[in-house]
Amino acid sequence: MKAIIVDDERLARKELASLLEEYDEIEIIGEAANIDEAYDLINEKNPKLIFLDIQMPGGTGFDLLDKLDKVPHVIFTTAYDEFALKAFEVNALDYLLKPVQPERLGETIKKFQIEKEDEEEKSDEVIQDKPLTLQDQVFVKDGDKCWFVSLSNIRLFESDGNYIKVYFDNNRPMIHKSLNALDQKLDSRSFFRASRKHIINLSWVENIEPWFNGGLMVRLRGGDKVEVSRRQAAKFKDMMSL
Repeated sequence: MKAIIVDDERLARKELASLLEEYDEIEIIGEAANIDEAYDLINEKNPKLIFLDIQMPGGTGFDLLDKLDKVPHVIFTTAYDEFALKAFEVNALDYLLKPVQPERLGETIKKFQIEKEDEEEKSDEVIQDKPLTLQDQVFVKDGDKCWFVSLSNIRLFESDGNYIKVYFDNNRPMIHKSLNALDQKLDSRSFFRASRKHIINLSWVENIEPWFNGGLMVRLRGGDKVEVSRRQAAKFKDMMSL
């Protein structure tokens, strides 16, 4: 499993890399000392796992995750235990306090192996501009709250000015992105641009009804209703085989 270490302390990176030599299933393919280096390294190497420090000069580990379109599995490593609750709120794989203890690291690696047990290995080949699919996870940050979310669980994206409201579970966080930019990154086989304001997850469609002016009204599982514009209705019918 290809992994990178992100930590501003060189000795901390060296110590963790040394501990990880005990695990043949983990291959360290790079190290970064700040979020800018880490961002470039992740896009270049496409790791499946990040050992990520939180407090670093120039930005936090959460800031790094917020910049990524597709987020690998994350294990936080930090000396500040007050961040533990926040880390688990975002559903990180685990949280290790520095100095990392070998026994605690072993527990984390075991947890990671269980997490990946039923997941098919994907190619490690970096594919530029590969669309985000239902199998990918994204990082959503709204104020002090953060989440790792599988795209399969996001039923709706709604434009709201310069922000997008993300619908998953009972949450509606706002992210500072444009709907047009997001539409270009999502897999068109799974997500549909219903109108200027909405992108829907096709796997969440529960019911479709004719609507005014040749449009359609789509009801998603959970009760959300989205109008498909007349311009998009024919394309939507074709995709849904209506």
